[in-house]
Amino acid sequence: QVQLVESGGGLVQAGESLRLSCAAPKTIFRRNTMRWFRQAPGKEHEFVAEISTRDITDYADSVKGRFTISTDNAKYTVYLQMNDLKPEDTAVYYCNAWGDRVWGPGTQVTVSA
Repeated sequence: QVQLVESGGGLVQAGESLRLSCAAPKTIFRRNTMRWFRQAPGKEHEFVAEISTRDITDYADSVKGRFTISTDNAKYTVYLQMNDLKPEDTAVYYCNAWGDRVWGPGTQVTVSA
């Protein structure tokens, strides 16, 4: 079955940065808006950011100015650059190919105060 693969999560202190990566099959990457979601312990899925095949981006208000979504079209990879991380950013982060409804297994991001 087609699956996305996230990487780059880890444990950091507040104010530090991480960059998440999501590798996708070529055909999936080229025809889908790619999204990042996150889910904190005991909370519901939350939209974080998206980028369309025309490089149009959108962000949740909680991450605007801190997170940047981008792609490497030669590597079929979408990134989430996460700057000035806060403890409330702690969550499992999931990559999603929106139109084809394909998900990755998630990568853990933990931000300590």
